[in-house]
Order: sequence, then C-alpha cells, then structure tokens
Amino acid sequence: MSCSAPALDRVFIELGPLTIYWYGLIIAFGAFLGLYIATKESDRLGLQKDLMTDLVVFAIPVSIIFARLYYVIFEWDRYVGGPWWDVFAVWEGGIAIHGALIGAVLTAIVFARVKNVPFWQLADIAAPSLILGQAIGRWGNFMNQEAHGGPISESVFNSFHTYLPDFIMNQMCIEGVMYHPTFLYESVWNILVLVFLLVLRRKNPLRGEVFLSYVMAYSAGRFFIEGMRTDSLYIPGTDIRMAQLISVALIIAVIGVMVYRRVSGMARKHYDGQNKHKTKK
Repeated sequence: MSCSAPALDRVFIELGPLTIYWYGLIIAFGAFLGLYIATKESDRLGLQKDLMTDLVVFAIPVSIIFARLYYVIFEWDRYVGGPWWDVFAVWEGGIAIHGALIGAVLTAIVFARVKNVPFWQLADIAAPSLILGQAIGRWGNFMNQEAHGGPISESVFNSFHTYLPDFIMNQMCIEGVMYHPTFLYESVWNILVLVFLLVLRRKNPLRGEVFLSYVMAYSAGRFFIEGMRTDSLYIPGTDIRMAQLISVALIIAVIGVMVYRRVSGMARKHYDGQNKHKTKK
C-alpha cells in the first residue's frame, strides 16, 4: 500500500559535536531498567550487594561487541569497500540480538566462576531483565525505521489503523510504502514472555529453568516474526534466515538440556531456596 507521512527525527539531541540518537537512548533505558529489576531480585535472594551491577559492567560492552560482530559478519558485503569506521557505527543500527546473547552468556559464565556464584542462579535472575530490555530495545528499531516486515495491503492497514496510533503507522510509512510493524509484534511478544517468566519464577522452579524457558519462549516467537521481516541476516549462499535457524537450534538445545538436567539430577536446587525460607519462619 502506498502512503505519505513524515518520519520521526532519529536524533534525540545535539550538543555541539555530540549527537545523541533515540536508538542508543532507548537501548540504554532498557538496559538500566533491566539492571534495576535484576538488582532488586538479587537483593531479595540475599546475594552479594552490587553483584548484578558488577556483572552488567562487563556484560554490556561485551554484548555490544558480539552483537555488532555477529551483524557485520553476515552483512559483510555492506561494509567491503566502504569507510572502515562504518563497521563500528552502532548508533546507525545494525546489531543482532543473538550475538548480544552469546556475549552476555559467555560473560556470565566467566563472571560466575570468578565470583564463585552458580551460573544458573545468575541466569535465572537476569532472564526477565533480558527479555524486558529486548522489548524496549525494539522501539529503537522503530525510531530507525528498521526491523520491519513486508508491505501491507489497504485492508490490513485499515484493520491496523483501528488499533494502532497514528505515530506508529506513520513511522512504518517508508519511502512511500506502508510496512508491517514487526518491531511491535516482537516487542509485544517479549512482554508476554516477561509476564510468563515472572509467573514461573513465583512457582519456584528448578534452578536454571527460568533462563531456559526465556530462551525457548523468545526463540519460538522470534522464529515466526523473523519470517515476516525484510532485513533478515541469511546464511551466505542460501535462503535460510540465520535467526530462524538459531531459534530452532536453541529450542531443541533447551529441551535437551532440561531433560538431561532432570534425568541426571543436576537440577536439584530450586530458584530461590524456598525450603530455606520456610526454615527461617
């Protein structure tokens, strides 16, 4: 469907030579809100003060590096022959969630060993914060007019216009064509996953299963939403979308890990030591 609407300004504020983009501001807000929630949960469990803050200090830069590296590797043709500094222009968009997760998990594994804290406990605490950060971060894609789906028909537009505010529909009007707001689909899905994880956490599941459930639930939604996007990363020389392949692999891996941990008895401790709290009473 053809359309005509002005795009929102990608720049939040300019302070002399310093330009702050909405994309970076939104990503930062999601990270800080996630850190706040993780810190409150860590305190509730009686863990070392500032534990999650210390983890984030290392995890955020490592995750950004891995997210950008992942993206650049699969979009290498865009950067060959161009200015070398474009590879580092994260503020222009172009980071991959799966790359960020790889960086975050590797950081958490090393951090847990150094601090002598169970990795699965850290992962369970961080899981709701991660999915919340992802839900908020998708609005950075919205401001950049990226991570959208294919063109929509007039009938679909009329249906959407009944429920969605004008500013969303206008921002999805790109170069005269109206596109599916897949950034919004994923943001909503992530919020639903967040609610699920918070409910699951109250059930005091086996340690590690909040994080594993997060990986599986997010991957399920990402698989279907990715199929609608027009900016997917592909395995070189194929029509296979990398995010869909990774999502399927993660779902299979999570199911395997859950079954193995239960059968082998590795997952004996519960999320928050509920039995210990009962003893205190």
